[in-house]
Amino acid sequence: MANFFLIAGYLVIGLLLQRSRQFPQNTGQVLNAYVIYVALPAVILQKIPLLELSSELLVPALTPWLLLFLTIPVILWLACRYNWSRTTTGAMLIVVPLGNTSFVGFPMIEAFFGADGIPYALLYDQLGSFLILSIYASIVAAVYSHDPGGQTAKPSAKALAMRIVRFPPFIALLLALALRAVDYPTLLDNFIDSLAVTLVPVIMVAVGFQLKLRLPQEDRKPLYFALLIKLVLTPLVALGILYGFGIDQLVVQVTILEAAMPAMISAGALAIMAGLAPTLSAAIVGYGVISCFITLPLWYWLLQWLSGA
Repeated sequence: MANFFLIAGYLVIGLLLQRSRQFPQNTGQVLNAYVIYVALPAVILQKIPLLELSSELLVPALTPWLLLFLTIPVILWLACRYNWSRTTTGAMLIVVPLGNTSFVGFPMIEAFFGADGIPYALLYDQLGSFLILSIYASIVAAVYSHDPGGQTAKPSAKALAMRIVRFPPFIALLLALALRAVDYPTLLDNFIDSLAVTLVPVIMVAVGFQLKLRLPQEDRKPLYFALLIKLVLTPLVALGILYGFGIDQLVVQVTILEAAMPAMISAGALAIMAGLAPTLSAAIVGYGVISCFITLPLWYWLLQWLSGA
């Protein structure tokens, strides 16, 4: 549970730096660029080689992908219904489907279910969240991001392909998959670990630096929908799908609670870096982390009540 206080501390530091006016206004963007080009690729190189596939663990592996494909049409319908801008739609498509299933997810799963729940959380995170971030989110960012002249435009197929193959997390994913059977040298392993550990502190400070407690009017409704979908509807759908597996099974309970995690920090960084509604993206991550201190215990209580524990 100490990790939650760390997250809150990083967020507060970002807010204080924002208010101190001692840092340039683009500090958040600079920190985001570091995350995308250095810290996030390091995390991928660190985690992907640890994947261990097992047919009996398909529930946590496939659930995040199923939820992704159910969430996309909902967001697109809302974007059409409320006439959201292209940048707002892109931000919602990246940030809302992806949960913070590692830094928030792992300590919460361990706190509620003990160490026995961690392997299932790892599978949900590694085969789900991070692969979705590396593949799906990079495609969405390429499609919806600003062009070099500052205007949003749909890129050609060639330009889209080039953006994807040049995207650092995507390159790191290909390298990590190619090197799964290779043991990193100790020095390289330590180097990657030292970079990966900077991911959460740097990006949470960046989120805090860009978090506006008073959002522009056009960002408020998307924020409310994002929090509702991410913290309430997504785990509710997961519960409805997985209830038949037997709610008392540890793997099912861990999967549902992982689905209830707030928006992924790295997804927010990616959306901000792509120029997709930076204020909204930061708010979804920041307010989601704050709100999950209330929603996650409620979901855990509901799961225990349903299982008769």
